[in-house]
Amino acid sequence: MRILVTGGVRSGKSRHAEHLLGTADRVTYLAPGRPADGSDPDWDARVAHHRTRRPAHWQTVETADVAAALREVRGAALVDCLGTWLTALLDENALWEADAREVQHVVDGQVSALCDALTTVGDAVVVTNEVGLGVVPSHRSGMLFRDLLGSVNQRVAAVCDEVHLVIAGRVLRL
Repeated sequence: MRILVTGGVRSGKSRHAEHLLGTADRVTYLAPGRPADGSDPDWDARVAHHRTRRPAHWQTVETADVAAALREVRGAALVDCLGTWLTALLDENALWEADAREVQHVVDGQVSALCDALTTVGDAVVVTNEVGLGVVPSHRSGMLFRDLLGSVNQRVAAVCDEVHLVIAGRVLRL
């Protein structure tokens, strides 16, 4: 079973995703965001909070190459989250100010690889942010991120068996 869990910031989506795999014997937790490094105390606190919630027997892999990591998974996988993955992808490829066609080409290729790899994992939960319900960004980078993540979410949802929307800690199965 593959499940995409989406929702807003602090909605409870990560906790729900972790709960979905709580009884699995073997879980690989893929963290594609930048690791805690002391440069941003707020980010470091979030990373630490997530780490303390994970069962001790889960293996954690911190990498932006989620597709390659998924192909190595034996057991279940939890990817948390696509928003940090997309940010890393845009950063690593210097795409924030790039031509829209170049951005789309790079992102499309990476999303295809991610979706292909996701289909090789028996049980997987993927967490993402729902960014299209709120404020319209006033800067190009915000609009770029919102639009790209919306497309990423649609493509990943298409290879998942279920999509769960989490709002205020409540789960709606779509």
